[in-house]
Amino acid sequence: MIYLNYSLIFAATALFFFLVILASTRYLQEKLEFSRAARYEKLRRFVSPQKLLMEQVFAALITACLLFLGQLTFGVEQMRIAIPVSAGFGVLAFLMPYWYYVHLLKKRQEAFESKILDLAMGLANGMRSGLALGQAVEALSKRIGGPMKEELVVLLREHRLGLDLPEAFERLSARMPCEDLHLLVTTISLTTKSGGSLVEVLEEIVETIKSRTEFQDRLKNMTAQGRFEALVISCAPFAAFLLLYLIDPVLMKPLISTGVGWLAVGGACLLVTTGYFVLRKIITVEV
Repeated sequence: MIYLNYSLIFAATALFFFLVILASTRYLQEKLEFSRAARYEKLRRFVSPQKLLMEQVFAALITACLLFLGQLTFGVEQMRIAIPVSAGFGVLAFLMPYWYYVHLLKKRQEAFESKILDLAMGLANGMRSGLALGQAVEALSKRIGGPMKEELVVLLREHRLGLDLPEAFERLSARMPCEDLHLLVTTISLTTKSGGSLVEVLEEIVETIKSRTEFQDRLKNMTAQGRFEALVISCAPFAAFLLLYLIDPVLMKPLISTGVGWLAVGGACLLVTTGYFVLRKIITVEV
């Protein structure tokens, strides 16, 4: 009879939390639908805001539950310790899907920027062979790959719908902000309006972008060691904790079974994270 009562209480509690989570998720989805936040709009290429919210909620719930069970397994018996720690890691897990898609967006931006030199050279070569600017863009979109191909297809679609090519290039620059692309788009727009030789100007732009690209590659290679050292130094405390826990679990167990231990772990994580970003800031050179 006692086990039956406990089972009913557990089922009722689980159903209550499920309904609360479901109602909260629907409310947040409606808020997202009306707010149309710019940071979520940029991620629509990879995921819709509604799906992103669902992934964040489930990631937070799964992480919090697993960590709570893990703490009970390792001997954390006080709920005033286990619940706040689980909730804190749940909040961190809630942000992880958003950071993942932001990382994908950044990688796409980098892949696009790596093709800008090919874009400028392709336009210059195409127009030198006798093609018009629109024809050169269309021919290049069939040969080039990656995000550049996707954006050129959008540019050509906008041009077919009535936009002038300079304006379509300006919209491309607004979608994919980059200094090299801005320089190329400005050159195309000014040369088209003034009636100068676009081929000669594009050849000069190619040389300029090539010099900038070579300088940025050298700079990235020079700071690669600093980035690796920042990552290694930040991961070293966690590796040391795992190694010491395997060697002497009794000595390290208070760090994950007491409130003071978790405060120490939280403080260490905060300091390590701050140090990582400080190191990344030092080795980041703005040009």
